Amino acid sequence: MEKEIISTKGAPAPQGAYSQAVAAGDFIFVSGQIPVVAESGMLVAEGVHRETRVVVDNLEAILVHAGSSLEKVVKLTVFLKKIDDIKFVNDVLNERFGKDLPARTTVEVSRLPKDISVEIDAIALK
Repeated sequence: MEKEIISTKGAPAPQGAYSQAVAAGDFIFVSGQIPVVAESGMLVAEGVHRETRVVVDNLEAILVHAGSSLEKVVKLTVFLKKIDDIKFVNDVLNERFGKDLPARTTVEVSRLPKDISVEIDAIALK
């Protein structure tokens, strides 16, 4: 099985030793996305609800560039600074994914890059 590195200007450029996403077989593995607006490079720190919206926008931009979509996401991993913020994340995920929600793991972590509140990675079908 070959892998393909996915890169788009529609999402923030990686700030470390990783790719935005990797396609392998029938799957696309999207690296953890943070609330940075791709066009401006600005970090959004306006609360978890708004941050989650930007994160999902970034996930979607990468998936669409790779020939997939949010509808094809099968698994999300959500990293939260405060687990109590899950209600805000749930609001956005319910809005963006509808009734066919992907599988999900959610964990509270002690710290995230740039002191953000939420980071999400995804696995999707091509």
